[in-house]
Amino acid sequence: PVPQGRPRIGVTRWEDLPGERIEDYWERIEEAGGEAINLRGPPADIATLDGLILTGGFDIAPERYGETPHAKTRPGEPERDAFEIGLLRNALDDDLPVLAICRGQQLLNVAMGGGLLQHIERGGHRADYRTEGFPSRWHTVRLTRGSRLHSLLGSDELEVNSRHHQAVLPETLAPGLTSTATSPDGIVEAVESRAHRWVLGVQWHPERPEPDHSHFATDSRRLFQALVHAAQKVTEGA
Repeated sequence: PVPQGRPRIGVTRWEDLPGERIEDYWERIEEAGGEAINLRGPPADIATLDGLILTGGFDIAPERYGETPHAKTRPGEPERDAFEIGLLRNALDDDLPVLAICRGQQLLNVAMGGGLLQHIERGGHRADYRTEGFPSRWHTVRLTRGSRLHSLLGSDELEVNSRHHQAVLPETLAPGLTSTATSPDGIVEAVESRAHRWVLGVQWHPERPEPDHSHFATDSRRLFQALVHAAQKVTEGA
């Protein structure tokens, strides 16, 4: 049983992805002292939650940001787009803490008026789908000094996993978001909203254990701890 007073963190989910486990998100929340609430489609009452995680998944419909589909854009789930965007906007209106991961960061950007690069031509950001277990690819990101993320991780540079083929670019960044990390090839790898209590997006997958990269797991736990800490303030009415 979950101890009384643990903040309730909603975790969106829809389709199952090769090589990824929805349980990883739940485990990171529980480790950090929160209670993971499974949100798989409507209905979901934001008033019952203290925080929100937007998870990875398939592509967001390009019509959501005024574009026609690229040849490499994979048909997603329009129902999921509508459900998550509605849920996110309610969370932002209520100033709930939000951690947006991979597709989640892209959805956060689209919901706040930005767009996406529909396909990264070079393959260095996509998971290795030719190898058993679909391992992540890895690259460094440069963190912006003075950002919440930089303060949280205490580093100018970080090695992160990568499992995506779409991305936020500086020129497609939503007006209400600030870029707080970039990859060497110019992709926006993290964002945050300065107008909200605690809204942070990362393009990588901090929930994954990645046992061959112990430093990554250690750094990533701080994101979930910070989310749960911010959500705890919601439960306390702070």
